[in-house]
Amino acid sequence: MDDELIKKADIQRIAEEGKKIYDRVKVNYEPSKNGKFLAIDIDSHDLFIGISSAEALELAKQKYPGKVFYVVKIGFDVAETLAMSFSN
Repeated sequence: MDDELIKKADIQRIAEEGKKIYDRVKVNYEPSKNGKFLAIDIDSHDLFIGISSAEALELAKQKYPGKVFYVVKIGFDVAETLAMSFSN
């Protein structure tokens, strides 16, 4: 992980905004997509779905390299995590 990216990111803001966005869109994903992962760019509100968190993040970082994303496991509120893209 890029430590400089983490230091520059406002982790609390990403977590709060990401949760708000997910709360608004989850009706479109639950329960049909339960168990998959959604990476959310809090600035654009773009959503990237994958069968794993790594896949969702890979899709997200293809469009927004170098950003930090909010990642949630669809249908599993307790599995909400904050993840970041890995630098190449």
